[in-house]
Amino acid sequence: MFKSILVAIAALFAMTTAAVACPDFNLSPQAAYQASGQQLYQKRGFDVVAGGNHYIWDCPSIRPGTDTGAGYFPAAPDFSFQLSGMSRYQLVLSVVSECDAALLINTASANWYYDDDDNGNLDPRIVLTRPIDGRIDIWIGTYDRDFCNAQLQLETFDR
Repeated sequence: MFKSILVAIAALFAMTTAAVACPDFNLSPQAAYQASGQQLYQKRGFDVVAGGNHYIWDCPSIRPGTDTGAGYFPAAPDFSFQLSGMSRYQLVLSVVSECDAALLINTASANWYYDDDDNGNLDPRIVLTRPIDGRIDIWIGTYDRDFCNAQLQLETFDR
């Protein structure tokens, strides 16, 4: 009987941990790149499948100071960029998708940003007006837990 109780507790613990899995910048990204502000002066696109199973507002460590809509994201970042030469630029991150996509980023200064629809057509867009050099992690999710083809677009503009 004691063994059955231990097995039941272990199963409950496993389900609880899975339920609270969240986007985590410590996990290896699906793709990693290096880019300078000058290289991104021409828009760059990166294909991805948008979607995930982790509801952003179930994650107590993620509290974006921007949009507060729903969003489901993968645990590991879709992309990680090591950015350099950003001091004279603003950075625009946007998504074009076949569904209602959402965008979550964690910047080099450890700030979280979220958006759902600012790019129009139910697609997200975030503008970093003063990005700093360093790593930025990016998750492409969806508003309603769907999965679809999407493209992350990055472009810099002079400030």
